[in-house]
Amino acid sequence: MSSGKDYTVRAARCDHRSATNEDVYEALRRITDPLTRSWEKLEKAKKIVIKFNMMHSSVHYFRGRRRELVDDSVCMAVLRLLRERTAADLVAADTRGYVIPGEPESQLNYLRHLREFGVDYVECNLPPFALYDVPGGGNMFDRYSLHTCFGEADAVVSVAKMKNHGFMGVTMCMKNLFGITPHLNPPGRIRSYYHHAIRLSYTLPDLAMITQPCLNIVDATVGQFGQEWGGEGRVGDALIAGDQTTATDACGTYLMGHDPKSDWPTPPFRRDRNHLLVAAERGFGTVDLDAIDFVSEVEAPLAQFDSNESDTPEIVRSIRRTACEQGIIYRDRMDEMIGRYANDFIYMQEGEVVWSGKDPAHISSHREIGTDKPGSAMFMKLVDPEETEGERFEVYEDNLRRMVA
Repeated sequence: MSSGKDYTVRAARCDHRSATNEDVYEALRRITDPLTRSWEKLEKAKKIVIKFNMMHSSVHYFRGRRRELVDDSVCMAVLRLLRERTAADLVAADTRGYVIPGEPESQLNYLRHLREFGVDYVECNLPPFALYDVPGGGNMFDRYSLHTCFGEADAVVSVAKMKNHGFMGVTMCMKNLFGITPHLNPPGRIRSYYHHAIRLSYTLPDLAMITQPCLNIVDATVGQFGQEWGGEGRVGDALIAGDQTTATDACGTYLMGHDPKSDWPTPPFRRDRNHLLVAAERGFGTVDLDAIDFVSEVEAPLAQFDSNESDTPEIVRSIRRTACEQGIIYRDRMDEMIGRYANDFIYMQEGEVVWSGKDPAHISSHREIGTDKPGSAMFMKLVDPEETEGERFEVYEDNLRRMVA
């Protein structure tokens, strides 16, 4: 029976101690069965791209389950379910799995599962690439360079871990998509380009709007408090699945004990805006649980979750303010910048260009190139005379207004 609501999310209890691989599969099948909109698309698909939260050179465990990455049992359950219910070609996509084609890196630690289920792997750092426009125009940039597999896909699946994040507050299915951005130049951007004060909260909805994941799964058997990597383990004893990324993560955020409608500087959104709220404000999904057909076998909070406070609120506010100011200065002086630095990357601080060059990847710390002022942001920009990426400079003005308010 239809609820009449546009989004459906289900959460199941799944005991981290006693659940076998079969138990995990049954729990996942139980919560994905009601996702009729997901299966209508997946069962028609000829090619499905899956983005697992799976890449890291070190695998850390908590109470017998992967703490920072999707657990093996969940990975296998997802692949089994897709194999049983679709005839599509399955492709797992991520970055840092290969440096040289055909030579997997240690970070590709799910390779045995992919091979078991006949799933190909696509390295998003390696060509071929294409430019993808954000439908209706971007939140932060109008277009992004991504691997061509996303243009070839009939459906995308995002499978994430429940964790806090030092910059985004929470990381689940939407933040998981950040891993598809190529971080080699050219044609992509080094990670700090998007993982930037102000920008990331808007870039993540852009990536979700481009890829439109129709099945979103959160592994909360165990999760992580504090930050994305190197945090503290938490027991969640749950799995979550939904048919829309923002809505799924909103329910996950609620189960973590956070308010999905809240925004910077309310914890856990201590450093940047709530990317889920940004997406909802754009009309991409919702953070209003009353607008979601949400049924859960578990209650909130699953455990104690929060993001770490890495800087004082005063420093964070100063970083956000000065990042916005540099973006506006660049926009207002764009002709001058193009005349001097065309096709170079630049770093700006306090209105001055403190570094320029073709590839900033070698810069390991902003202290190498700028003044050591903790509250003064460094603004990185590709000085493209055509402004192909279509940066939305009005975002900086909007955030300045919000800070004043």
